[in-house]
Amino acid sequence: MPSTAPAATDAVPLRGFVARGRLLGLIGPAFVAAIAFVDPGNIATNISAGVDYKYLLLWAVVAAALMAMVVQYLSAKLGLATGQSLAEVCRERTNTPVRITLWLVAEIVVISTDLAEFVGGAIALQLLFDIPLLPGGIIVAAVSMLVLRMRVKGRELFPIVVVALLVVLAGCFIYLIARSPFDPSAALASLVPRLDDSASALLACGIIGATVMPHAVFLHSSLAGSFAAERRRGTPLPVLLRYLRRDVLVAMTLAGVVNALMLLIATELPAGTSSELDAVYRAFADNRGTVFAVCFAVAMLASGLASACAGVFAGQAIMQGFLRVRSNIWLRRLISTIPALVVLALVPNTTQALVLSQVVLSFGLPFALIPLLIFTSRRVVMAELVNGPVVKLLGGLITAIVVGLNMFLLVITFAG
Repeated sequence: MPSTAPAATDAVPLRGFVARGRLLGLIGPAFVAAIAFVDPGNIATNISAGVDYKYLLLWAVVAAALMAMVVQYLSAKLGLATGQSLAEVCRERTNTPVRITLWLVAEIVVISTDLAEFVGGAIALQLLFDIPLLPGGIIVAAVSMLVLRMRVKGRELFPIVVVALLVVLAGCFIYLIARSPFDPSAALASLVPRLDDSASALLACGIIGATVMPHAVFLHSSLAGSFAAERRRGTPLPVLLRYLRRDVLVAMTLAGVVNALMLLIATELPAGTSSELDAVYRAFADNRGTVFAVCFAVAMLASGLASACAGVFAGQAIMQGFLRVRSNIWLRRLISTIPALVVLALVPNTTQALVLSQVVLSFGLPFALIPLLIFTSRRVVMAELVNGPVVKLLGGLITAIVVGLNMFLLVITFAG
C-alpha cells in the first residue's frame, strides 16, 4: 500500500500541470523530464563526439535515446502504480545503509547536472553578449529563480516557459542541421557500436549519462505519481497507461533526434577544430556564418535555462522522497548554484568540466536503474503493472550495458 506520508509530488509545483495540463492531449510528465535529456551537458558531449570522432559515436546517441525510452516508461509506470516517486519507494523498501547510499549518490547526480546547466548557460551568454563566465552563471541562476517564482506564485507560467524553451531548442537544431551537409551513408554505418580508444569510451559514457539522466528517473516517477490520483477517481488504467506510453515515446523521440542533430552538425567542422564550445562557436561562425553560430549559442542558452529549472524539482523530489524533508525551493537552487559558480571561477576548461559532469552521471546511473528495475518487477509494489518478461529483459540489458561501459572505462583508464 502507498504511504500516507505527503508524496513528493505534493511539494513539486508541477503537479497541477502534469495532472491537468495535457496540451493537445500530448504534453505530460515525460516532456518535463525530457528537458533533462537536452541540457548543455548533452550539447558538450555530443559536439565533442562529432568534432573529435565524427560519426563514430552516433550509435551511442541512438542507443542512449532508446534506453531512455525504456527507463522513463518504467519510471512513469512506477509513479502510476504506487502514487510515489522512486525515492519514496526506496525509502520505504530498503534498509538504512542502502537508503543513505542511494540518497547521497542521487544528490551528487543533481549537483553534477546543475553544474552542466549553469556552466552551459554561462558559456552561451559569453558567446552571445561577451559576458564573463562568473557573472553569466549568476545571471542564469537569477533567471531560473524568476521562472521558478512564476510557478511558485501559483501561475501556470513555469511549464509554459519550459516547454517553450524546449521548442526553441529543437527549432534551432533543426535549422542548424538543415544548413549542415552530412554523409547519410557514414551516419548509417556508425550505428554499429565500436570504440577507438579510452577517450572515445569516456565520451560514450558521457553521452549515455547525459541522455538517460538518473535524476530524471526520480523526477519523472514523482510527476507521474499524480496520475495515481486520477486512477482512484475512476479513470481507467488502460487509458492512463496508454497516455503515459505515448507521452514517453514522443518526448524521448524528440530528445533523441535533437541529440543526434547535435552530433551531426559537428561532424563537418574542419579537422583540428577544438571541441571546446567557444572554439566550436567560432568555427561555426567562420564556416557557416554568424547567424548559424548565434543559433547554436541560443540553443545552448535555452537548454541551460530550461534544465536548470527542472533540476530544482528533481532535487526536491529526491530530498523529500529519501529523507521525508520538505525542502525549500530557494535552498535547492542555492545548493545547486554554489558548486557551479566555483567551477566557473576556477576551472579554465569549462567544456571538459561539462563532459566530466556527464561521466559522473553515467557512474551514478546504476544507483537509479537497479532499484527502478527491482521495484517495477515486484508484484507487491506494482500489482497488475508489474514488469513482464520482455520488459525485465530490456531493463536488465540496459543496466548491464551501463555498468559494462563504466567498468570498461575504469579498466582502460587505469591500464593506460
